[in-house]
Amino acid sequence: MTPADLAARLGLPSGPLFFPVTAYGPQGAVGLDAYREHVRRGVEAGAAAVFACCGTGEFHALTPEEYQECVRAAVEVTAGRVPVVAGTGYGTALAVRYARLAEAAGADGLLAMPPYLVLAAQEGLLRHYREVAAATALPVIVYQRDNAVFTPQTVVELARTDGIIGFKDGLGDLDLMQRIVSALRTDVPGDFLCFNGLPTAELTQLAYRSLGVTLYSSAVFCFAPEIALTFHQALRHGDEATARRLLDGFYRPFVELRAQGRGYAVALVKAGVRLRGLDVGEVRPPLHEPGEDHVKQLALLIERGYALLDDEEDGK
Repeated sequence: MTPADLAARLGLPSGPLFFPVTAYGPQGAVGLDAYREHVRRGVEAGAAAVFACCGTGEFHALTPEEYQECVRAAVEVTAGRVPVVAGTGYGTALAVRYARLAEAAGADGLLAMPPYLVLAAQEGLLRHYREVAAATALPVIVYQRDNAVFTPQTVVELARTDGIIGFKDGLGDLDLMQRIVSALRTDVPGDFLCFNGLPTAELTQLAYRSLGVTLYSSAVFCFAPEIALTFHQALRHGDEATARRLLDGFYRPFVELRAQGRGYAVALVKAGVRLRGLDVGEVRPPLHEPGEDHVKQLALLIERGYALLDDEEDGK
């Protein structure tokens, strides 16, 4: 898939962008059968793309061999029905290595996460992502968060780099993001993809849409695909009443629950997948499992979210 092909496929998604969790078995090894089933269910539920081994998929916890196995499994399950974008990260040398492993496994693109630990200047960040982009033929989406924060001019330079097709914001600074979008609109001819990549991005997506950012990641799709799909369709069709009902009744309470534990952006999602009947195991250290009370609250919240969908159907 060429950069233009992937950009076109991601630019007008028919459904949520799916970031599957990585399944582990009872002894902690990667559970490829459960992982394949998780990916299969997501694609059949209406995912527009699979982002394998990214933040929700615990990229940080996977060995290179496990990572390649999971990317290959996602490619096999999707069978070309939707694109598969694989995470990559750490320092430049390792990011390049993971990128090449993803390419060999058949991925269609890369989500390049921040370099490990260091606080780099704009020149160093630009060099890092350009080297990752040059390492394979895979199109690259650059992920802004934590220690990888970009000026508008640096994002323009990234957009002018062969192979870099998009920019995902996980920082949440709307002032900065507006200036980035404006700079891209002014200085970069053609389409360059921008994504809302905040945890539970649905909560802020109405604000991001006002900036011109219509693409967003959906971790909720992992465990409540019908809720995520209904919200996605409501945004596509301008149904703000449905979007706000789900925001008020499900997404805001979910984010408030997520805020009660460090690492819950992954651990709570994984607990949700288990609650819906698929045993994907626990998170790996240094993440920890949600407490029993939090899991009970999540179960009630999922039930409430689906009740909101039933109320909508009854009101039609």
